[in-house]
Amino acid sequence: MGSRPRFRRGVAAAAGGMALVAALAACGGDDNGETGSGSGSSDPVVVRITFDGDTVTPVGERVEVEAGQPVDLEVTADQPGELHIHSDPEQELEYPAGTQTFKIAIDRPGVVAVESHDLDQVVVQLEVQ
Repeated sequence: MGSRPRFRRGVAAAAGGMALVAALAACGGDDNGETGSGSGSSDPVVVRITFDGDTVTPVGERVEVEAGQPVDLEVTADQPGELHIHSDPEQELEYPAGTQTFKIAIDRPGVVAVESHDLDQVVVQLEVQ
């Protein structure tokens, strides 16, 4: 009888942990400006990227997307620059000062880095599933 309450607490803790994971996954975004994919792969994932002087946000965070799912890279910058997307084929996106949205999609599963070579910084990693 002494072990039974511990078992119940363990099951309750595990169920609570799974509920927390499900709630976080359903959130669809975080404070860094990424929004989730919604209910289907036709909904775009929006990744907000901000360049301010010699800093960029986000920095190296992973964003999950489905293969072929639209991704909107919303770039806000205080000066013009260029993003490099290390996909196949590689892409170079020049952006002006101000805000511009780039619509992309990655068809092959894997991790695709989006980098600023000027800052020598990985901005975001698209984890394509």
